[in-house]
Amino acid sequence: MAGPDAPTVIFIGQPNCGKSTLFNSIAGLKAETSNFPGTTIKHTHSRVSIEGRLLDIIDLPGTYSLCPSDPAEKTALSHLFSEKPDLIINVVDASVLGRSLEFTLELIELGWPMVVALNMMDLAEKKGVKIDPGKLASLLGVAVVPIIASRGRGVKELLNEAFKTLEDAGKPGARTWSRDVESRIEELARLLPPEFPLVANRRFTAVKMIEADRLFCDVMLGELEPGLKAEVDRVRLGIESGRSAPAYEIISAERHHLAQKIAEEASLVERGRKVPWDRKVDDVIMHPFYGYVILAAVFTAFFFLIFKIGNPLETLLLKPFTSLDQDLGRHLGSNVLFHLADGLVQGIGGGIAVVLPYFIPLLVFMAFLEDLGYLARAGFLLDAFMHHIGLHGKSVAPFILGFGCNVPAIVSTRILESRRDRIITSLLIPFIPCSARTTVILALVAFYLGPWAALGFYVLNILLVAVLGRVITLFTKAPSPGLILEIPTLKRPSFRNILKKTYFQLRSFLAFAWPLLIAGSVFLSLLQAFHVDRTINAVLSPLVAGALGLPRELGVTLVFGFLRKELSLIMMLQALGTSYRDLLTVITKEQLLVFTVFVSFFIPCLSTFAMLWKEMGKKIAFLSAALSVSVAVLLAWIIRIVA
Repeated sequence: MAGPDAPTVIFIGQPNCGKSTLFNSIAGLKAETSNFPGTTIKHTHSRVSIEGRLLDIIDLPGTYSLCPSDPAEKTALSHLFSEKPDLIINVVDASVLGRSLEFTLELIELGWPMVVALNMMDLAEKKGVKIDPGKLASLLGVAVVPIIASRGRGVKELLNEAFKTLEDAGKPGARTWSRDVESRIEELARLLPPEFPLVANRRFTAVKMIEADRLFCDVMLGELEPGLKAEVDRVRLGIESGRSAPAYEIISAERHHLAQKIAEEASLVERGRKVPWDRKVDDVIMHPFYGYVILAAVFTAFFFLIFKIGNPLETLLLKPFTSLDQDLGRHLGSNVLFHLADGLVQGIGGGIAVVLPYFIPLLVFMAFLEDLGYLARAGFLLDAFMHHIGLHGKSVAPFILGFGCNVPAIVSTRILESRRDRIITSLLIPFIPCSARTTVILALVAFYLGPWAALGFYVLNILLVAVLGRVITLFTKAPSPGLILEIPTLKRPSFRNILKKTYFQLRSFLAFAWPLLIAGSVFLSLLQAFHVDRTINAVLSPLVAGALGLPRELGVTLVFGFLRKELSLIMMLQALGTSYRDLLTVITKEQLLVFTVFVSFFIPCLSTFAMLWKEMGKKIAFLSAALSVSVAVLLAWIIRIVA
């Protein structure tokens, strides 16, 4: 918890409520992403100064309840309970007010200072829903501020209300439920010993003991004494008496009915004759037939736009680095100093001229589709495809993340309830072309063989994931559980949000990947200067030259490709002793295709391998590596034979 000079404010809300958009509009570009202590669960935090007053703000992962089943949400909420914040800002999607208020009521039960940020008021109005914030505040017992986070409207009023609530330190009172349920909760609250480790207050602790799973009781409260455990079971039975539902469902139903009642009293629904534009659009883009046509068209256009932007930029940016490299050769000869300078130029030039022209447009377009709300719809359309390979639509989210980076995609498999699904999804994620491999594909296949060849490469990739998924599921007995997917409302993309998301991703690349590119390039130059690369190439020659039919000089690039896939691209040029423009003078188009196939599927990068080890264990990590190598060798050999 922060000191008195910087109160801690936690932003919390359901997924797709605009919470992170609001947080970013306040934190700006100073926000940092880090893990909760002892975990790999990420949260964003920042210290901000608002009119001379400091705040420590934290953006927790989205959650639907304080009793979640998702391990990531459990870790985040354990942090919330353990580190009591000075203020909670609950971000609510006004366009689905009734559903959103269920979580709000649960937060109010904590009894901590709280402000409700009523976001997406513009979407609510478009749906014909008029909300009275004053009436809603009166019914909830907490301050309610209407905002439109994507446009920055109401943010200043929200912060003013936050400071006012912090100064008043007012604590909201929980709304009571039906008398028979409330009496049982009060009974259990009275039975808690004075020294019992309460969470928030006696009533909240009693409610969670009745409705929550083992995580809350065992982790937050410790192992219950047999006598108290028997009392909890007795209270649960008392609540269930005369009802055909377990106690946690009864309490959930109480919140649901109360939330719906408050939403009805605080809002007025005006039914218009016209169907909202987003509903009309959804009818088309999620159509059982046209939806897939549009999906294919969107990603084809997505691919060609990146190529059309990156290709001329690459050609333009390569010229000065090619000239500089030639000048170095003329002035320095072939001594160690030349190899150091050449490695430095190759590393810097490769990052600027080969990687960034494709990487930046990729980030921009991914952020655009995410902000628009189309990625969630793509996940819905691909749900049927996922069932054919033995998974369900919830695995789509990690796969989509995998197109950006495989590491967070592996972490995101925690949203899958069964270990079976987590293992299968984690084994398939390394075959998803991440941004690093996309750069290699675009810079080699698209540049030299044409965009249609690169697009065919992606089709092959998708088919490979489908086949492997089907094969892997043959070795499992239990079927995958079903899933209901939530589709967020279509929104007009915010140019500011897109730039921020692109900036954060690009900053991560510049801080982590680019230094690796430069260091790897310099290191390879030193290996060449002292002829160590020849030894590595000789060891790998049976695979590289024998099975794959590639120049044996490319063996050393595989070692660097394990660190980062873009390194293989930069190292390829160095190992062959050629420039990007003259590459086809020392290697054929068929060899180029074989090399790209092998590098794309060959062993997960070091970061992905380490994350697999941490999340799934070393057996799964080595199984993934063995699977990747086997598939890479087999596919590259087939491509060689066919080509």
